[in-house]
Amino acid sequence: MQNMSSGKSALGLDGNVTAVIGYLIGLVALVMIFIEKDNKFVRYHAIQSVLYQVGLGVILTILIIAITIIGLVAGMASSGLATIVGILSILIFSVFGLVWFIGMIYGAYKSYQGSEFKFPVIGNFAEKYSK
Repeated sequence: MQNMSSGKSALGLDGNVTAVIGYLIGLVALVMIFIEKDNKFVRYHAIQSVLYQVGLGVILTILIIAITIIGLVAGMASSGLATIVGILSILIFSVFGLVWFIGMIYGAYKSYQGSEFKFPVIGNFAEKYSK
């Protein structure tokens, strides 16, 4: 998307700085959804940040449940198989955590530049509900 002037936010900070804080501290983004009425840039990034955090939280919950069930079944079958599932789960959660972190940093970086970039899937929702 285009670069845009972000102006001041309801917090009195520059809009791009507020958007960065929203990506790094999800609670701030959640608050900004409710208090930001004038700055559409800040509102857009707040909604996108919350959707990103909630979406990945749901995916993480599903992963935890699935890996727990697989681990229990593997443990009943064989302790060696349970060990392999345990090692794979550590790898999966490490990669997931890294992707989560990189996405947050990328969102913060792009919003600081004044860009109204879109994350896949959630960006369209954020755009729709921020205008």
